[in-house]
Order: sequence, then structure tokens, then C-alpha cells
Amino acid sequence: MKNKIKKAIFPIAGLGTRFLPATKSIPKEMLTILDRPVLEWAVMEASKSGIEEMIFVTSSKKNTTLEHFDKSELLEMLLRKKRNLKKLKLIQQQNQLGNFNIIIQDEPKGLGHAVWCARKLIEKNENFAVIL
Repeated sequence: MKNKIKKAIFPIAGLGTRFLPATKSIPKEMLTILDRPVLEWAVMEASKSGIEEMIFVTSSKKNTTLEHFDKSELLEMLLRKKRNLKKLKLIQQQNQLGNFNIIIQDEPKGLGHAVWCARKLIEKNENFAVIL
């Protein structure tokens, strides 16, 4: 395919007010479905579709979201030491889902503004996805 979509924008900076009180302390994208946060399910689906670069447009206050996709060498070391290879493989697979970029949206001004915040990571005339 000539114009394959390789980048996806995930606008996740909102406050999650529709999910209160659950989102008072947990970002909406980190709410769990089965054994994974909803954002991880979305990233997995994007990766399976051929998307290589995940662009998270988020708030500076959402550290748990950013930490979830960071490589955790300490955790990997502990899992190796305990010979818990099944869980080690699960967290290593997260790092193989694609390249991750973080854009900070200073204030939640809506979906259009979130996509606009990612403009510097999208080439002119490049196709991209927005995953909600």
C-alpha cells in the first residue's frame, strides 16, 4: 500500500470527568479491562494494524500513563531473578509494540487541540490515525 498509516495519535490529556469518581486518582486510559489498562489494548490493536509510532498527547500530571510504557529494568531484573519468565515476557512485549512519543498538552482544550499539539511529529501530507 502506497500511503500506509504508520503513526497514531492518542489524545489522552483529558480529565476523565465522565468516569468520576473512578478517575479522580487513576487516569481514564489506565482503567483496567481484564488484565491490562484500556490504553494498552488500544496500542496493541494499533500495533497489530501496522502502526509503528504511538504519539500520546497527555497532561504533565499523568505519570502513571507514561511509566506504564517505559522500560523497567529493575522490574525485569526482579522477574528474571524469581524466574517468572511468563510475566517478564508480558512486560517486554509492551516495549515491542512500537515507538512511543509523548507530547504534553498544557491545558485540556479538546480533541482538535490535542491533535494540533502533535503536528510537529507528523510530516506534511502524511496520513495518520487518531485513536480515541
